[in-house]
Amino acid sequence: MEEKVLDYVLVPSGLFVMVAYHIWLVYRILKHPNRTVIGINAVNRRFWVRAMMEDVSKSGVLAVQTLRNNIMASTLLASTAIMLSSVIAVLMTSGSWDKSALLVLGDKSQLGFSIKFFSILVCFLVAFLLNVQSIRCYSHASILINVPFKKMSSDQHYRHLTAEYVAGMVNRGSYFWSLGLRAFYFSFPLFLWIFGPIPMFLSCFVLIFLLHFLDASLDSGWAAAISDNDFHNYDEELAIGH
Repeated sequence: MEEKVLDYVLVPSGLFVMVAYHIWLVYRILKHPNRTVIGINAVNRRFWVRAMMEDVSKSGVLAVQTLRNNIMASTLLASTAIMLSSVIAVLMTSGSWDKSALLVLGDKSQLGFSIKFFSILVCFLVAFLLNVQSIRCYSHASILINVPFKKMSSDQHYRHLTAEYVAGMVNRGSYFWSLGLRAFYFSFPLFLWIFGPIPMFLSCFVLIFLLHFLDASLDSGWAAAISDNDFHNYDEELAIGH
């Protein structure tokens, strides 16, 4: 019973820290996008789409090739996720090996192991679905980015086909890809949970430290010098343009 208490205390604590960090990250992206890599990249993607659609005849091939590379990256993660889901499903249904020998401390019951494997399986399935949605957005964007919107802007029926709309589609694909990658990150502490709640709890803090290093914009050139008001003004301009 004492070993089970570790699972009841350390595992929820580790998950709470992970969720709290991502809530803080979402707040930073919404309120101070220039201080996060995700926010800066989102604005730069809008500039890139606008530049690509200025002259479709010259930049169309480059735009499609770039989006195709993103589709390949999402396809790789989606294939990896579904393959790992199959492996976890096999491990869940296999009873020919002694799972309790892997534990250092913690719950050694069959139900406990089923919960651990199921949690990992959910992470990989979520990663698969998110990357599939990323492929969908990039596929739509690869067609829309070659639309001559300047010639069609005079027609009121097609006024919504603008560079901002295409940029929003590209950004949605990137957001889905990032969320799919986060699902992979979440699977690491859950995988270490198989070896006990203590490795899982420690890995949560190590992972948060690494993610903060990747998410925070410490020095991003000219983009880091843009003030928050510039980002808000840019969003207001896009809203007026619609």
